Amino acid sequence: MKDASENVLGEALQPCSTAPLTGFFRNGCCDTGPMDRGMHTVCATMTAEFLALSKYLGNDLSTPRPEFGFPGLKPGDQWCLCASRFLQAHQEGAAPKIRLAATHKATLAIVPLEILEKHAV
Repeated sequence: MKDASENVLGEALQPCSTAPLTGFFRNGCCDTGPMDRGMHTVCATMTAEFLALSKYLGNDLSTPRPEFGFPGLKPGDQWCLCASRFLQAHQEGAAPKIRLAATHKATLAIVPLEILEKHAV
């Protein structure tokens, strides 16, 4: 049995979203592992600004892709973002709000806690 994942606060990782169902493993949590090359570890609440930036940067998260079981995201949806994309959005001034309790501790290898705290709800 796998150990419980920890969040950036050193506590048990909380779920991010089941509607839409998120996470690299599609388990509702921002868990990660060796297969998750993008490190989908940041639990973020989508904004129109972030979705537009992501689309501009080549990752269209707002268009449904039924062939992949992806509903398309809209502002207000919670989603596990790649840590590097979150950091990029922060640097561009378009970072969405995040939930620290649902953000995996592996994020800290890419994004400093101080930056995460600036965007925490």
